[in-house]
Amino acid sequence: MTATSSSDPIPYSPAVETTEPGEAVVTAELVATLRRISETTCKDGGHALRSVHAKSHGLLEGRLEVPGNLPPWLAQGLFARPGTYPVVLRISTIPGDILDDSITVPRGLAIKVLGVEGERLPGSESATTQDFLLVNSPAFAVPNNRMFLGGLKVLAATTDQPQILKKVVSSVLRGAESVVEAFGGESATIKTLGGARQTHPLGETYYTQTPYRYGDYIAKFSVAPVSPELTALMGKPLSASGQHDLLRNAVADFFKRHSGTWELRAQLRTDLDAMPVEDASVAWPEDRSPYVAVARISAPAQNSWSEERSHVVDDGFAFSPWHGLAAHRPLGSINRARKPSYEMSADFRAGHNGCPIHEPGKTARLPE
Repeated sequence: MTATSSSDPIPYSPAVETTEPGEAVVTAELVATLRRISETTCKDGGHALRSVHAKSHGLLEGRLEVPGNLPPWLAQGLFARPGTYPVVLRISTIPGDILDDSITVPRGLAIKVLGVEGERLPGSESATTQDFLLVNSPAFAVPNNRMFLGGLKVLAATTDQPQILKKVVSSVLRGAESVVEAFGGESATIKTLGGARQTHPLGETYYTQTPYRYGDYIAKFSVAPVSPELTALMGKPLSASGQHDLLRNAVADFFKRHSGTWELRAQLRTDLDAMPVEDASVAWPEDRSPYVAVARISAPAQNSWSEERSHVVDDGFAFSPWHGLAAHRPLGSINRARKPSYEMSADFRAGHNGCPIHEPGKTARLPE
């Protein structure tokens, strides 16, 4: 049976997930590859970093507001009732090493909602947080964790390469991506390896790419800028001009003067064929089911990055799609591999940095 509208979404069932033969072996190799990335960067820099999304460009605190007028099919899980929650936002770039910002790669947005009560996902029973992890593309580069492993090995092999070489490669790949886009295309591979356009990170729309349980249903999420000061940055190019921390400086300059508001949106699964659960490389068609606002995130003007904030968030927090409510269980091959991968990364950082990883309580605040 195929649903026909956002008011008629397909119900969730555990049967929507299909484990591939040999998946456990592939996942173990993924974890080992990610650990090698962390071991390399730790050896080179003397500090343990995330295996992916190592460099933060903005560390913000704000609040998430769930309205009271959502229809029943959207009033699910975290969004089942109106409320206001503190949030921490982390803006990052994908690689597991700290790169000069002239090397252009996809961006990420991690959101940690605080003080969320309810039945928990396995491994996060003692916490009261709900995490959302998003990047600035609606679909994952590959369909499943087996194919992801191949690309990850390429990234792992380049982790220890000189940055001057990466800058040259990034410049060439940006040119290649421009040609592809001129003919109406887009290459996730080129962008991941350094060919992404250098635009303002606060003007981006971010996507979970992978599906999640949405209470009784299934959905993907996105976060889109809506305040005028943020929408003015959509597609705005940035010139590196010798700034190693161009993106961090751009975010800091904005939040010195402005507040920002985003919509958190859900796209419900309404078509069995056009909206697969196990193939993360397929962007669900928005003409079948549009992204609909289910909450609003706001962040006041603030100091968006400091060494003190970095110590608290970059060293002390772990973001994972498996931190949250059972009502928002991550689904599909990529998400299943993320659970042990993110746990390994957090344990590695805690063990090497002497800084315990913890989930913050609902009254947690970031340093000014």
